[in-house]
Amino acid sequence: MIIVSPLSHNRQQHGNNFRMPGPPSSTVCLDVLVVGAGISGLSIAIEATLSGHHVTVFEAEEGLHEIGQGIQITPNASRILQRWSLSNDLWASAAEPTSFIVRRYSGEALVVEDGWKEKIRARYGAPYVELHRIDFIKALYERARELGVQFRFGERNGHVDFETGTITSHSGTGIRGDLVVAADGLWSLCRAQFLPKDFAGVPRPTGNVSYRLMIQLDRIEDPELRKWVSNPNMNTWMGPRSHVVGFSLRGGTEFNLILITPDDLPSGVSRDAGSVEELRALFKNWDPILNKFLELTSSVQKWKLMHRKEMQRWTHESRNANFAFVGDACHPMAPYLGQGANSSIEDGAVLGRLLGHIQTKDQVGKALRMYEQLRKPRGDAIAKASLEQREIFQMIDGPKQRARDELLLSQIDSEVKDAPFPIRMCCSQAQSWLFSYDAYVEVDKAVGENPFIGQEEDSGLGRVDSGVGFKA
Repeated sequence: MIIVSPLSHNRQQHGNNFRMPGPPSSTVCLDVLVVGAGISGLSIAIEATLSGHHVTVFEAEEGLHEIGQGIQITPNASRILQRWSLSNDLWASAAEPTSFIVRRYSGEALVVEDGWKEKIRARYGAPYVELHRIDFIKALYERARELGVQFRFGERNGHVDFETGTITSHSGTGIRGDLVVAADGLWSLCRAQFLPKDFAGVPRPTGNVSYRLMIQLDRIEDPELRKWVSNPNMNTWMGPRSHVVGFSLRGGTEFNLILITPDDLPSGVSRDAGSVEELRALFKNWDPILNKFLELTSSVQKWKLMHRKEMQRWTHESRNANFAFVGDACHPMAPYLGQGANSSIEDGAVLGRLLGHIQTKDQVGKALRMYEQLRKPRGDAIAKASLEQREIFQMIDGPKQRARDELLLSQIDSEVKDAPFPIRMCCSQAQSWLFSYDAYVEVDKAVGENPFIGQEEDSGLGRVDSGVGFKA
């Protein structure tokens, strides 16, 4: 194996638009190695750089490789993105829904939250926006590059030495860092190496597949459908064993549909071309508006939705730990609460800001233990709540479904939905738990109670509030 020296720390190479990070900024510069250039990897890269560290991202693909689809960015993440000063082009491309509507599969509205845009901004001081994933990844990447993050594309991880912090590629080239962050997603090779072979396993099917399709406004002639696309709203249809989510993107010029149905892909197949005719047949008895959109569809892909067992640890257990997981590598999220990307951004912000508080390299282990205490309970709770939300969305017709619909309709005109409310995004308690979370505040509070004075342990470290504030 060939070990190459850490890359240059010259901050003058960060570009003309580089903004010196505000406090906290570590008095020691770490070499942080990130495996994976997805949302979680780019998030930790940005925040760690703002905290004064040097970051190199290793990506197995030859370039950015996100598949085009829509994602929802909720206030718990959008307030972080605002602090990162992402490009104006990204914010200009965002669609901000004016209403949040949940329907029975027939089309009957069961939940209507008008003024959603204004309500969310007033309650949480940050927007709820819908972005095209490609636009978002590009904006994160450009900001990371602007800050001086270095990228090594086409570098497939062959081995991670968790004791020395060395990454070795398949070609045999290695690089040693002060901290290694695994951000390599659901099929994480780092996770497979980190866990015992009898536990690492592979992702497990959720029992659902997801059809995803995009429809451009300029392809739509129907005036009613054009209004749906150009006037952004958040739409959900609930039906037997299936549900559908639809929302606008790119300023109301595209419409993103996610149709989730029972898994019919063979074992071992995670993605395949879907049949448009089959898709239309599955939803032929659903809302006529939805079927009008499906009539405009000429091709479709479907993905098997996967999840994994909860990990016992997100960091290496040694006192001088220098390895941690972020994002889907440690807490893959089923899409039923729309929190996968948001939780990954939270991870990156928390870990990166903690690194801004350290004063010596010996304190890295303490920072990682605090990161795990701050993030793991919340990440695991959101993953669990996401799966439970599916049960509400996909009830078969019958007594439970009728009771659900009666409860939803009983509060359809209520300004605030009383807890417990089945639609978590609208539940007063669950919404606050999700959207009020401020990664920067959580870090600074935790460090204030347990300062990075030395490497000694503090009993307060284990007392960090998980933030689990509702019963799923």
